[in-house]
Amino acid sequence: MATERGGRSHPAQSGYRPSHDFGLPGTLNDAAHEYIGQDSAAPGETVLANVWLQVPEYQAGRLFPGFRFTVQEGSRLVGAAVIQEVLNAALRKGDT
Repeated sequence: MATERGGRSHPAQSGYRPSHDFGLPGTLNDAAHEYIGQDSAAPGETVLANVWLQVPEYQAGRLFPGFRFTVQEGSRLVGAAVIQEVLNAALRKGDT
């Protein structure tokens, strides 16, 4: 998300660990980002990333390509994302 729209003011480096809202009321999921083909993501830039959930059990059987979620720092929305592929079969909708 661009800085002007409330996003970060500095690039995020691979290893960045914000919270993610996957649409479960009252639940945020922390995860580490690993940017694919680059070391960082600039504010407003669209990138591909692997997102490694810290507590994947919260999302068991819920995720699928096209699923949209948000990236947050505390209560501040800093990005939006769309799942391209679910690597962990336990998280895939319909695979549990």
